Amino acid sequence: MKSLHLMLLHAFVVVALSAPAMAQRPNVVLIMTDDMGYADMSCQGSKTIHTPNLDRMAAEGTRFTDFYVAQPVCTASRAALMSGCYSNRVSLQGALNHTSRNGIHPDEWLMPEMFKDRGYATSAMGKWHLGTVVELGATRHGFDEWLGIPYSNDNTKYHPVLSKEMPPLPFYDGEKVIELDPDQSLFTKRFTERAVSFIERHQDQPFFLYMPHVMPHVPIFASAEFKGKSKHGLYGDTIEELDWSVGQILATLKRLQLDENTLVIFFSDNGPWLSYGEHAGSATPLREGKLTTFEGGVRVPCIARWPGKVPANRVSDTPFMSIDWLPTFVELCGGKAPSKKIDGRSAKAVLFGEDSGVPPHEALFFYGGTGLQAVRHGKWKLHFPHSYITTAAEPGVGGKPSNWGKNKAKSITQSGIEGIASRHGGRVEHIELSLFDLDADPGESKNLAKAHPDVVARLTELAAPIRRELGDSLTNVKATEIRPAGMVATTP
Repeated sequence: MKSLHLMLLHAFVVVALSAPAMAQRPNVVLIMTDDMGYADMSCQGSKTIHTPNLDRMAAEGTRFTDFYVAQPVCTASRAALMSGCYSNRVSLQGALNHTSRNGIHPDEWLMPEMFKDRGYATSAMGKWHLGTVVELGATRHGFDEWLGIPYSNDNTKYHPVLSKEMPPLPFYDGEKVIELDPDQSLFTKRFTERAVSFIERHQDQPFFLYMPHVMPHVPIFASAEFKGKSKHGLYGDTIEELDWSVGQILATLKRLQLDENTLVIFFSDNGPWLSYGEHAGSATPLREGKLTTFEGGVRVPCIARWPGKVPANRVSDTPFMSIDWLPTFVELCGGKAPSKKIDGRSAKAVLFGEDSGVPPHEALFFYGGTGLQAVRHGKWKLHFPHSYITTAAEPGVGGKPSNWGKNKAKSITQSGIEGIASRHGGRVEHIELSLFDLDADPGESKNLAKAHPDVVARLTELAAPIRRELGDSLTNVKATEIRPAGMVATTP
């Protein structure tokens, strides 16, 4: 009897000691769409796109109206998310393509590596875009498994301008190409099915599931079950299928009784690619979209759900950024922070509604390529003089970009803002020094710079340190604190 009592006491002590540790290791599901618009959900204003699962997620969690990504383009946005750094700090801007031999450096301590070090099972389902060669791929940076594509789905025979020079799109399972030019209408379904399987296989241990969906990046596709079903054409079909995918994940968590220990986050990698007209989303009421540092390019839809932790049916306008997720997860799961300098700060207080409106950062900075284009502080946003591609005024039709037939791209590697415009449409314009009150004018239409020179001076001062650290091609300032990207030598 005495030995039985000792055994029971030992079991009690083990459970008591392990409970706090387990409480610090929530499951994390990070769902990211590609080029989704700020207003593409019912709960955020859409009248023609039906998103019941995202709406329910918002009702059961918190919708963040002032959430940002670091740059308004694919690779740069992902580099910032995974590293917790402004993408310039890790020397990745723009979007990699099939000719790229660079990517995220192996020495960077990325989000999946932090989770894996903490004992998590890790999985990525979708577009990696941080290295298009195996040596710089997802499985070399902390993911146990990866199903997806290495770069954007328009870098294929479907490219509207340069299709003839594109190779077949490789579809990977781990480090093996299992298909070439896969059926893109099945992407969302295939990623979702594998994600559900991953959760089922790892329900008894902490897991990190990253779902960087391919859709609704052009060319857009929906499966037969969703094609023609929405009131918003093919684009609406793709969003409604993504909403279905979110529903499948939430249903799986509930079925396996993992709800209360799982944080689910949903957001887009940048704003909508307005150049593609009805094949693009909406950023209403924000200005412009992808490829610009106006609000429509960098402010994106974001919802977080964790029953009992993240307040339900709440809307927060506290500004924070994707660079903050890594340090937030470090704090939530007791993980190891990167040893190298990062720019993100924990947004746990914002996530749990304990922030009292105080953001993690005094200011947020927005680079376009290597140029520091804008800074936000409180309600104020200052744009430094810079050129940008406007596409909102001349949308394309039928999956073709604006100015279709007028622009003549030389190649996929043609650099600079003119090269981007030639490949994907749009018109190059210029903005002078401009100050906007985002509370009163989220569309950034009324320049208040002359009326508030003190605010201009303050935001300019706030931008000075980051300009010195990361450089600024607009003012010819050389960077002092950037790290190299990874690079794989070209095969002879």
